Amino acid sequence: MPSSKGPREMRVMIKIGYLLLTRSGAFQTVDFPSSEPGSPRIPSAFSGQHLEQISIFSAASQNTESVMASPVISAALQKIAASTEKQQGYASLFTNADFKSTQPGDLITVIDAIFADSLGVVATRSLVILFVDAIKSLKSDEAKIKVGDHALEILHTHSTTFEEQSAQVREIMADAYETDGEFLDAAKILSGISLDSSQRKVTNEEKVRFWMRITRNYLEVDDTTLAEQYLNKAKNVIYTVPDRDLNLHFKLSQARIHDARRNFLAAAQGYQDISFMPVIAEEERLHTLSMAIKCAVLAPAGPARSRALGRLYKDERASTLDQFGILEKMFLDRLLTPAEVAKFAEGLAIHQLAKTADGSTVLAKAVVEHNLRAASRLYNNIGFDALGLLLGLDGDKAEETTAGMIEQGRLLGRIDQIERVIWFEGGEATGEKGSGRSEGVVGRELRRWDANVQGLAEEVEKVTSELQMQYPDFVAANLVELTVEDTLGN
Repeated sequence: MPSSKGPREMRVMIKIGYLLLTRSGAFQTVDFPSSEPGSPRIPSAFSGQHLEQISIFSAASQNTESVMASPVISAALQKIAASTEKQQGYASLFTNADFKSTQPGDLITVIDAIFADSLGVVATRSLVILFVDAIKSLKSDEAKIKVGDHALEILHTHSTTFEEQSAQVREIMADAYETDGEFLDAAKILSGISLDSSQRKVTNEEKVRFWMRITRNYLEVDDTTLAEQYLNKAKNVIYTVPDRDLNLHFKLSQARIHDARRNFLAAAQGYQDISFMPVIAEEERLHTLSMAIKCAVLAPAGPARSRALGRLYKDERASTLDQFGILEKMFLDRLLTPAEVAKFAEGLAIHQLAKTADGSTVLAKAVVEHNLRAASRLYNNIGFDALGLLLGLDGDKAEETTAGMIEQGRLLGRIDQIERVIWFEGGEATGEKGSGRSEGVVGRELRRWDANVQGLAEEVEKVTSELQMQYPDFVAANLVELTVEDTLGN
């Protein structure tokens, strides 16, 4: 019996059958009604090329059920295929069907059918908008990711037409990835969104919010290189954004990147600035202040760190923190004990305890340099071995560390390698490279000795004058006045 369906209807049925069988993953041949008994009933309007399209062979899927459409959706799609009002049919499907708990295969099959029907740009865009809303309604994050990934493959071929919808799908997938803790995948999916297209109008605030979201995701996986790349994009327009929360996130991300890059002085300054912002709670302000202290302690010893320690030490809130003890000792250039260092290390992050190129940790190197600076306040000169004992190093390593700090302008002094003695000069280094070196000048130490003797004599003279004013009789009876002649005679 000849088929009652016309060629157009049959062609639509073939499309639906093709989609369903492609999803099933089985090796099958599709049979449609034909006019001859015992053979596939194909309308005469179909040629041999159509027969090749009907015979579909695909590799067996490992998870067939997860990508097949449910019977309800399949029946609805067949009904739409036979209808002349396809746009209304699909719109009604999105409105009436409950996709919240549906399998990914339902929405995947629907979006495939929409694009297979070639409904036109305007009609297809309106249906894609409904499709995006359906993805949002999915309860399962896994389903959102699976459906979104398939949708992006289709929308990619029409990137300019559906750019806004493609961006929305990526944001939905990013939300799902972030919920699952897959921050790297979230950052990658968001980085595929274009903000400079003429098809979309994006404000500076929206751009900054978008870039900061990517930055935070990269920071969650400690990828500071890519995080800094997106932070620098935001840096160019952040000054135009009045939103306080965005500015806070920008400054916090910037401080975290400085911290991870071991630029501890800049990180300390950033954390301390954040600790003054009233937009965050008092507890969070104290936490960022403690982070500032940690970074200042880990910074290389020198004038710049001394200024950072001074700002923190003068902050009245610092005395309430656990790190105040080590902050005070460092600011006053006092020697640190191993017990104090070990206690401070318990509160440090993993990257702050990382090893440097010479095998020592960042903290150990900072403590050695600080104790060397403290020793320069206690001694005018000290031998290599004695200094090494004080710093917990051998003599040669102590000399190498001292030479490096002098060369970098973080310590004033000179080294006598023949006598194996380090001479410390009084005063504060400028921090400029090479400014710490002091040239040995003939008579320098002799002039210093003369200055010390003169200072002592002046102090004795002051004491004597005070005694004469307060107790003149006592001074007259007991003061022995020596002349130059008497002294030479003796």
